[in-house]
Amino acid sequence: MERSLSMELVRVTEAAALKSARWMGRGMKNEADDAATTAMRNVFDTIPMQGTVVIGEGEMDEAPMLYIGEKLGTGQGPKVDVAVDPLEGTSIVASGGWNALSVIAIADAGNLLHAPDMYMEKIAVGPEAVGKIDLNASVTDNLKAVAKAKNKNIEDVVATVLNRPRHEKIIAELREAGARIKLIDNGDVAGAINTAFDQTGVDILFGTGGAPEGVIAAAALKCLGGELQGRLVPSNDGEIERCRKMNIDVNQVFRMEDLVKGDDAIFAATGVTDGELLKGVQFKGSYGSTHSIVLRAKSGTIRFIEGRHSLSKKPNMVVEL
Repeated sequence: MERSLSMELVRVTEAAALKSARWMGRGMKNEADDAATTAMRNVFDTIPMQGTVVIGEGEMDEAPMLYIGEKLGTGQGPKVDVAVDPLEGTSIVASGGWNALSVIAIADAGNLLHAPDMYMEKIAVGPEAVGKIDLNASVTDNLKAVAKAKNKNIEDVVATVLNRPRHEKIIAELREAGARIKLIDNGDVAGAINTAFDQTGVDILFGTGGAPEGVIAAAALKCLGGELQGRLVPSNDGEIERCRKMNIDVNQVFRMEDLVKGDDAIFAATGVTDGELLKGVQFKGSYGSTHSIVLRAKSGTIRFIEGRHSLSKKPNMVVEL
């Protein structure tokens, strides 16, 4: 992949964040998601690549744009797999909460897992604890391993968990072990990424969330030197049959080399609302400000980018020629 794509992709997430942020706190999650999706799709038309959506807004008959199999880019440049979540945290934006993001991950064609749209059990850590976690091990054993790897007491370890009834046992075991817990209402992509940055105060992520989001988070952690393991959790016979048709063993533990193959990937995210790692969009007059991160696995480069955008000159986030 060409390194210039890193900066091109930030333009896409910036556009989606700016458009969806207008809906913050207004209780209209579908409108926020539609705004992000439309803006993202418009800017994708200007990116020099031959992209194919492998993780998107749904199947062709479910989504008007950014559907699985859709072709993105100008038709020139590298052939890449594209995973998108125009608004990771639609409910977050609707309520004005924390850690809503616009995110993209790409890799060379054929290198991203085409994860079916179902639940995935996940565990994720940053670079210091790579190789120390095991999805098949207990919560307590993983806590001990992470604490040892990071030279902490278990009482100092912070685990992020989606605040869902299905996680009651995980939360109970975390409390029994003495770890601290950060419960999040939505947005486990941000939760996984935060494990790789000391300033977020997060050491490990546990729990079950969307499988597509698991692949996107794995791409980010590949760039950051972290680790994510996942296992699909079909919720009905239809989902089990879909796994069978895709030749996926529902008991398989997907590791980093399964989720994101090869030695390269690019990940970009722009904050829509404030979070531990990224600031949300701010508006003043005819300008909007954004805070983004862009990562590349091959080089290990991490860039934080602050942007100031003239909304009058770029009403559709694309300069007209």
